[in-house]
Amino acid sequence: MATPDFIRTIRESAGHQLLWLPGVSAVVFDDAGRVLLGKRSDNHEWALPSGIPEPGEQPAVCAVREVFEETAVECVAERVVMVKAGGPITYPNGDACQFMDITLKCRAVGGEAAVNDDESLEVGWFELDALPELSDHQLFRIKQTLADAPTWFDTTTSD
Repeated sequence: MATPDFIRTIRESAGHQLLWLPGVSAVVFDDAGRVLLGKRSDNHEWALPSGIPEPGEQPAVCAVREVFEETAVECVAERVVMVKAGGPITYPNGDACQFMDITLKCRAVGGEAAVNDDESLEVGWFELDALPELSDHQLFRIKQTLADAPTWFDTTTSD
């Protein structure tokens, strides 16, 4: 994920210290029930489209924007699936952060899945029974979206 300019500005004074940041993940389905994934350029792992909202940007607007920026797919946000704190992450440059992720269920309404920026190496639609290797937290987001019920409480301390 490219670092937004406002985070770079914060880093100028905060250095590498742990930042608590909002994040948005989109679980996008097409009319055939397939899920949209992108292979990230930073870690070469398959993942859901995601990003950091700009200051003042609503989570649903962020999800729609990030999906289009990363995959060229137009979508609409349908509902909040869950809100969950992830564990701390330290990037190769030493920057540390922890995300409060808002996962949204989205429905594709246009566009063709394609690499649309430098954050992805590949983009594609996947049948639920033929997903590429995904991290546990990516699979959990998809599973919770399919449950069609909110995750009310999560008492674990990390992803």
